[in-house]
Amino acid sequence: MTKAAELAKMGEVITNSQIGGRRNIIINGAMQVAQRSSSAVTGIGASDGYFTCDRWNFNTNGNSAGRLTMSQASDGPSGFANCLKLECTTEDTSIAVAERFFIEQKLEGQDVQQLKKGTSDAEKVTISFYVKGHDSATYTVGLYEGTSGRKIAATFPVTTSWVRQTVTFNGDTSGVIPDDNTAQLHLRFYLHAGTNYTSGTLGTSWNADGNTTQISSDGNSFFESDSATFFITGVQMEVGSQATPFEHRSFGEELALCQRYFKRMTAGASTRFTSTARADNTTRARFTVHHNIKMRSTPTVEEVNLDLQGQDLSAIATVGSSDLNDVIVTRSSGTHSGGDVLEVHQGSNTATLDFKSEL
Repeated sequence: MTKAAELAKMGEVITNSQIGGRRNIIINGAMQVAQRSSSAVTGIGASDGYFTCDRWNFNTNGNSAGRLTMSQASDGPSGFANCLKLECTTEDTSIAVAERFFIEQKLEGQDVQQLKKGTSDAEKVTISFYVKGHDSATYTVGLYEGTSGRKIAATFPVTTSWVRQTVTFNGDTSGVIPDDNTAQLHLRFYLHAGTNYTSGTLGTSWNADGNTTQISSDGNSFFESDSATFFITGVQMEVGSQATPFEHRSFGEELALCQRYFKRMTAGASTRFTSTARADNTTRARFTVHHNIKMRSTPTVEEVNLDLQGQDLSAIATVGSSDLNDVIVTRSSGTHSGGDVLEVHQGSNTATLDFKSEL
């Protein structure tokens, strides 16, 4: 084989094969993990939040009348079992100037130091993803850096078939990203916006020009029709100018990465979370949860249908750290002897106990 043929073969391997090593900065890019809900969540649009696939936040402002349903769908291009699916249920064709919504993943500063942002040798970064929709459309994808407010964006097309889209952004020599566990870099897919965000020329180079250059004025609004859909999966962000094949990780790996930010404990009918809670006083008890995955920070806690000795809870809180939490539960009625060992469980309905340490 000639040298030219060897180089051509090497290029073919790089283009078509799985590349070794951790490349994808994005977590749950294949939409495998959906701890909150794998089924449809309806009526989304009035407030921000994580609703289905882990790490993918819905962000809105401007009080749009548009509403959507979000779900983890078993529909994807070859090699992908799942995707994040949005379905418009209430259109909004009268777009106010301040309206905007996007789906995003927030990244910790300590996880993007390899971009060398704010230095003279800042690295290019390539975003690749698979998308499709109900019709041909154009949307905007961008990066936003939280400390200095610098941003960059590009448009991408959507058709009725799955297509892998690729965007490469130049490195940014301004705006050093702190090496910490706070939200410092945001990958955003903008799907609806008013003129407060579209009236300027789209900022395809890193800039701090304000909101008007954030989203393309040539783009579509997802809320333009109540038959609109948007599907996305295989989201990858990697250092360099080359989009390599998607880095597939096992479900267990992705779940562990997601549980740094959110962990749900679930109990079925008459199933106890614990039987070792110790009473603090006549109405309150506590039990300990050890997190097998260290959470990003000390989490907050929420419960649904959790009982203390058969009584509904009136309050719940945690104290501790990102490794271990004492969960303090207070019931709405009834008393017991202080110091007793109690049962914390649920009754006839499924109960959940959520630990949240989201960015």
